[in-house]
Amino acid sequence: MSQVEIRNLRKAYDDLEVLHGIDVDIPDGAFVALVGPSGCGKSTLLRMIAGLEEVTSGKISIGDRVVNDIAPKDRDIAMVFQNYALYPHMTVRKNMGFALKQRGLPKAEIDRRVSEAAGILGLSALLERKPRALSGGQRQRVAMGRAIVRNPTVFLFDEPLSNLDAKLRVQMRSELKELHQRLSTTTIYVTHDQIEAMTLSDQVVVMNGGHIEQVGAPLELYDNPQTLFVAAFIGSPQMNFFEGEVTPEGRLKLAEGLELDPGRPLAGPGQQVTMGVRPEHLELAESGWPAEAVVIEPTGSETQITARLAGHTVRILLRGRTDIQPHDQIHLRANPALIHVFATETGRRI
Repeated sequence: MSQVEIRNLRKAYDDLEVLHGIDVDIPDGAFVALVGPSGCGKSTLLRMIAGLEEVTSGKISIGDRVVNDIAPKDRDIAMVFQNYALYPHMTVRKNMGFALKQRGLPKAEIDRRVSEAAGILGLSALLERKPRALSGGQRQRVAMGRAIVRNPTVFLFDEPLSNLDAKLRVQMRSELKELHQRLSTTTIYVTHDQIEAMTLSDQVVVMNGGHIEQVGAPLELYDNPQTLFVAAFIGSPQMNFFEGEVTPEGRLKLAEGLELDPGRPLAGPGQQVTMGVRPEHLELAESGWPAEAVVIEPTGSETQITARLAGHTVRILLRGRTDIQPHDQIHLRANPALIHVFATETGRRI
C-alpha cells in the first residue's frame, strides 16, 4: 500500500512557522493536487514528504512506515521538478537509466525498464538523442521517464509544467492524466494553477498561509466552497462577490445603497454577508440587477463581459455570442440555487 498520511505536521525556520499543523490523508493510487498562491506552503509540504526538508514536528507516513527520519533515497518516492535537470552530455536513454545504474541494477534490467517507460511516454524514437535536440515537452517526458523507471510507490511533482507554453501545457496535462490512469501510482502534484488542479486530480488540497482551507474532489470544491478564499481561488474566471447587509425583505443591501434580490433567503435580517455568484451562473435579463457593460471579450464559443454594478466589477460568462456593446445598460439575474453565501466577518460558508 502506498497511501500517504500526514498528521499535525509543522515546519518552522527559527521563529517563523510556515506550516501550521497540516492533517491530510492521500489514498493509495490517488492523484492529489496541492494548490494555492505563492508562499502558501505547498512546495514546502511536498519537499517534506520527499525528505528534502526536515520535519519540525508531526508525522509523515508512506504506506505502513513513518518516514520522518528516513533518507530521501530510502522513501521509495520519485520526484519531478519544474526544472528538468537533465544531464546535457547524456542521451535520453542514459538520462533515464542513470539512477538505476547508480543503484547497481543489471544492464538488462535497466534497458528493460527504460524501454518500457519510453514506450509509455512516446520516447522510443528519441532514446539516442541528447537534451539539446529535444523540445520542452520532450524534455519533460524524459524527466518523467527518469521517475517512472524507478517503479516508486509515490510520485511527487513540483509544478512540472510551469516552464512550458500554454498549448503544450494543455497537451501535457492530458498526457499526465493518461499516465496516471495507466500506472495507478499514488501521485502528489503541486501547482499554483487551479485549472491544472481541477483537471488532473481526484482530490484537491487548497492551501493558504500554511493552513489547509479545504480538501475535496474538484467539483465538490467548485460547487461547495467552504470559505471565501476557496470560492475565489477555484474557478476561472473568478467568482463575483457582493458584500452587504440582509434586509427584512431578504434582499442584499450593498454599501452603495443598491438592493439586490437574490431570489431566496441568504441569512437572517441584519446579518452582514458576502454573496458569491460565478460568472457562468449570471444571465442577461429584461429586469434585475442593473449594470453597465464595460468590456466585451468574444472567444467564439463564449463571450466574457466585464460590467460595473454599483461600483463593483462584475464578470459574466455567456455561452455563444452577443450584440451587447461597451456602455450598454444591462440587467442581470442569477440562479438562486447557484448563489453562495458567506459570513463576511469569518469568511465561512453559511
